[in-house]
Amino acid sequence: MTSPISKYSLVALILSMLSVYSVRANAELDWAAVTLDNDIFVGNDNGYTNGLYVSFFDLANQDGDLIDNDFWVAPLLWTLPDVNWGGSANAYMVGQTMSTPSDITIIVPDDNELPYAAMLALTNSYLVATSEFADRISTTVGIVGPSALGEETQKAVHELIGADEPLGWDTQLEDEIVFQFTRARAWRNWVSESGNADFLTTVDFKVGTVQSALSSGMTLRYGRELTSSFPSTLFSGSRTTNPAAVNEGWNIYVSLEAGYVFNQIFTDGNTYTDSRSIDYDKEFIGISAGFAYAWENWTVTFAMNDANLIQGDDVEEALEDLTQYGSLTVAWRL
Repeated sequence: MTSPISKYSLVALILSMLSVYSVRANAELDWAAVTLDNDIFVGNDNGYTNGLYVSFFDLANQDGDLIDNDFWVAPLLWTLPDVNWGGSANAYMVGQTMSTPSDITIIVPDDNELPYAAMLALTNSYLVATSEFADRISTTVGIVGPSALGEETQKAVHELIGADEPLGWDTQLEDEIVFQFTRARAWRNWVSESGNADFLTTVDFKVGTVQSALSSGMTLRYGRELTSSFPSTLFSGSRTTNPAAVNEGWNIYVSLEAGYVFNQIFTDGNTYTDSRSIDYDKEFIGISAGFAYAWENWTVTFAMNDANLIQGDDVEEALEDLTQYGSLTVAWRL
């Protein structure tokens, strides 16, 4: 399959964009993090094959300080209310996401199987918070298709670990520039008298060619230093984790989310050209459970996710590995 966009020039472009971020904030970046999403955490190794993300964080050093946002999130700045914010953060993430059919040893998968797809993308998120609620705006830009280097990555990893060679990448989605804008809010609705438990509610709206969706959720947490960590709930679905979320503390949590998906490229296929795709229920209910632990200059978080609780039997098997996966993040202070 011949790509209309040079794979290596595209990778160089995205890496150079990340370098621009680093140069801009070379003295301001406070934390770095690496996140691995993989269905092997839940006992599989097919549909949601892998996601690897590197993030950098620029955090306000004092309460009430607002960090300057980058131009990426400018289209949604007008949605932030004019209030006395208690803190802010910029997060920059670059990462690769891959999905494959359940049987990677078939050269031409069945039409009802999840398409081969890979995405290489960069996301800038701006987070502001008060003691009662937190707001997040994000912009994602990237590429889906051969230029995202999913085939090369998966084959190299599978050769290294001795796994089956994926044979169906010639059927993957075509090259397409993709984008997504995200607006989200989290409310801290209840706090126990001891301060060791709280209840959060969230709303999240996404629009773009990566995914357009509307959802709301609720989270119950127990632990220590919960006041400083509740804004990080807004990062849980974005493959980034706020390392300042837990300040020498820990928490365990369980979340429930419900919503509606209007479009998503990993199941609907290419936006502007014909490609492989599958039918699925637009409504969804998802559950997530995990923990976060911080000590000195390190933070570790782990979560198990299942966003496929109400899919019909005809598509449940095809989607279960896309929506059931574990997520591990290790963050450290720079």
